[in-house]
Amino acid sequence: MRKIIENSIRKGILTRTINFAEIENTGSELKKEIDKIFGRSFHIREVDTGSCGACDSEIMATTNPIYDIQRFGIDFVASPRHADALLVTGALSENMKYALKAAYDAMPDPKYVITVGDCALDGGEFKNSYYVLEKIESVIPVTINIPGCPPKPIDIMKAILSLMKGKL
Repeated sequence: MRKIIENSIRKGILTRTINFAEIENTGSELKKEIDKIFGRSFHIREVDTGSCGACDSEIMATTNPIYDIQRFGIDFVASPRHADALLVTGALSENMKYALKAAYDAMPDPKYVITVGDCALDGGEFKNSYYVLEKIESVIPVTINIPGCPPKPIDIMKAILSLMKGKL
């Protein structure tokens, strides 16, 4: 126990407070919009085009018991053929350009693309690298960008809500 306390003092506390009311309000709005538009769940296919993993961790956090995005009808699927939206993370590498385009082409219409993080937006930290393309938009049309390095799970949920309200 002593080692744990000493370690906490030396490193600091890494947790932050979570506003559960904000999550619940955003989530209930999101569920209403999804039910109104789709009459069912909203399915997302995630594609990592070359990220450090931070954005992917925040996306995974949206499915944990605190945020629990699945209770609002949002599910992640393994195939783009079953997806309503494509969620893209990471700086677009030359090799992933073709895989991303193939995933986009396999999606049924209407197609929505959500980029998560600064790397997917404009290359982020990897911008001007010899192996990174400029933007995801240079390969496929992007519906909405979620900036941040990485964006918080609640910001991802709010962006999906704004997509539901404004674009569909």
